[in-house]
Amino acid sequence: MASTRGLFPAAAEHRVIDVHTHAMPMPTLRYLADRGLAELSKVSAGTVYIATEVSGVREGTAIPCPPQQYDLDARLAAMAAAGVDHQLISPPPFFFGSLAGDVPLVHDVVEMVNDTLVEHVSDYKGQLSALGVIPVGTACGADEAKRCLDELGMVGVTIGTFGGGRELDDPINEGLWSVLAERSAPVVVHPSRVSSPERVGEYWLTQLFGFPVETGLAAARLVFGGVLERHGVTFILAHGGGCLASVRGRLDKGWNAKPQARTTDLPPSALMRNFYYDSCVFDTAALRGLVETCGASKVLLGSDFPFDLCDPTPVESVRALGLAPAEEAAVLGGNAAMLLAGAARAGVPTGSAD
Repeated sequence: MASTRGLFPAAAEHRVIDVHTHAMPMPTLRYLADRGLAELSKVSAGTVYIATEVSGVREGTAIPCPPQQYDLDARLAAMAAAGVDHQLISPPPFFFGSLAGDVPLVHDVVEMVNDTLVEHVSDYKGQLSALGVIPVGTACGADEAKRCLDELGMVGVTIGTFGGGRELDDPINEGLWSVLAERSAPVVVHPSRVSSPERVGEYWLTQLFGFPVETGLAAARLVFGGVLERHGVTFILAHGGGCLASVRGRLDKGWNAKPQARTTDLPPSALMRNFYYDSCVFDTAALRGLVETCGASKVLLGSDFPFDLCDPTPVESVRALGLAPAEEAAVLGGNAAMLLAGAARAGVPTGSAD
């Protein structure tokens, strides 16, 4: 197992840490293009095209790719302007292959994505840390998690909400959850598909509406499927957990009223306290409600940088809540620093926060 080098120092709790950002390094894009899986002729105009079997979106969909996705100088300048000290960087869901039927292809792409992302941030460990993408729903998920954490030195992982034709609570993922729980690795859960693509194909509703619903659905399956009771995995739900918090009462009602939903010893609301949630909800009232419902200790700064649907001023979004100083510091970076330090004690390197 990896050493505990690079532990976050105590001062890290006062730093601003963004746990939800993305990157598309140019070597990643070129690898895909060389294999006919991406088209890069419009990259200078801020757009790329990635084949459906990898991206999960309709063929020909223009995927935003501003320079901050691959230009580190542009990224660091944007971080400084936003008042962010450290970013955890995930591959975007367009690299997850969540809907691909070709598992060997998904495995090859995922390995390449993780290798190139580690190289992308290697000279900036004080400011940037990599999260490896794991192909959920496949037999290679646990092994790739071990490779990311133990060999590549990543600080955690990201997963889609679906993969390999299977839901997150499918038994094939049990080995993966065991690996991630053993290492106390932060796991960012990011929507990677929608359940009814034909209904959200227009108006960009796949991302605007489908993704929040998808996150809530995946989290509900982790709850009702017993994953949270069997494994102490540190799940961080993107986009404030999507719709999950707003249906908490309804899930409890069903758990009490419907025998089919009585699958756990504890009610859903109790199990949902094990989740962490990012702050990327774009609404002060909604974010305040998330903090009130889940607790300031369970909310972490997240921006979705650098996509056009990101929060460009995530620090201001948190400060607008008027939280007590200790709670505000926790959301801005203290909670993330605690999770990263816990992972380091379990053997996952965290990079340097100096």
